[in-house]
Amino acid sequence: MNITDIKIRKIIPDGRLRAIISITIDDMLAIHDIKVVQGDERLFVAMPSRKDENGVFRDVVHPISPEARSLVEGQILEAYTRHIELMQAEAEAEEAGL
Repeated sequence: MNITDIKIRKIIPDGRLRAIISITIDDMLAIHDIKVVQGDERLFVAMPSRKDENGVFRDVVHPISPEARSLVEGQILEAYTRHIELMQAEAEAEEAGL
């Protein structure tokens, strides 16, 4: 499995929810509404979910193994971090009048 594209759909600067992400796997399968969440100790990735009839949220799609979860989360968080760093650099350049 290769994540062939990661799109940062929305950045949320306030609160625990930090971003909404979409990924493409092997140029064949898109997964939307992946969330980057600020936990108590670190950022983590929450997969798309729906509330069932009992009010419990259930993942619509999720990695099966810990290795797959680590791969997906690592690449998403790396892309998110790069995106935030780029936004900060652009803001600093704008403030400096460049």
